[in-house]
Amino acid sequence: MSLEITAAVDGENRRLDVTGEVDVSCADELRAAIDAQISEGVTGELVVDLAGVPYIDSTGIGVLVGAAHRVSEAGATFVVARPQRNVERVLGLLGVQADLNIREA
Repeated sequence: MSLEITAAVDGENRRLDVTGEVDVSCADELRAAIDAQISEGVTGELVVDLAGVPYIDSTGIGVLVGAAHRVSEAGATFVVARPQRNVERVLGLLGVQADLNIREA
């Protein structure tokens, strides 16, 4: 399954809707999309919506955690929205929920 990433801007907030499996083969694509949003100057929230992601591996999770730290350093808030149950479970097992500001909407 290929990765699809759609970006949207709403005032100070930015959103990336991600669809597909996030693993070592495409994690760089997700990193590049997030970095593009950061470089454009996110000042509010950068929301990465994972509703369309049925699987994420440790490489993909590393991309999200690294992005959360870069967004925080830029003075904004990083949010992972609507992870599927199995993805949310893995995030919980790794203890990264607080870093990722996980929410349902």
